[in-house]
Formats: sequence, structure tokens, C-alpha cells
Amino acid sequence: MTDIAGYAYGLTVFAGGLIGYIKAQSAMSLLAGTLFGALAALGAYQVSNDPKNVTLALVVSLLLLYVMGNRFYRGRKFMPAGLVSLLSLIMAIRYAMRLL
Repeated sequence: MTDIAGYAYGLTVFAGGLIGYIKAQSAMSLLAGTLFGALAALGAYQVSNDPKNVTLALVVSLLLLYVMGNRFYRGRKFMPAGLVSLLSLIMAIRYAMRLL
């Protein structure tokens, strides 16, 4: 079964990095969005092939939850940190439930 939610999450992370680059000329946003978006998509690919192979996808979502959650806590801006934190929380719960 294809992990459509995982692929959508990876695409959203990548798109956020691209938008950050376009709006603020932030090369770091582009780099981080590309790296984490690709890792999330790779994790979705692994989950698609083996539903119990959630390790990479879970680690990526937890890492983004931590980093963007801290940014949201410090800045109190929902976009983009709050949105990515919320999506990461949902994905982390989803993958953790598959692990169990």
C-alpha cells in the first residue's frame, strides 16, 4: 500500500523550503526543505514497501517536530513553524502507531 500521507508530508516540507527561499532568499530554507523533504519521501517509500519499516519516517518527523516546535514556541508564528510542527506531530503519531 502506498504511503500517500508520507509522500504528501515530504512534498509539503520541500515546498515550504522552496517558498522560504523565494520569499526571503534563504538558502538555508531551501537546503533544509530539500533535505528533509527528500528524507521524508524516502521514508514514505520504505513504508510503502514494508508497512513496519517506519524508522526513517518516524525519525524525520520527530526531528522536524522538535526543531520547528522550538521555532514556533519562540516566535509564536503559525506559518511556517506551527504548521510544520502540527503536521510532524500527526505524522509521528501515525508512524509510532504503525511501529506498535
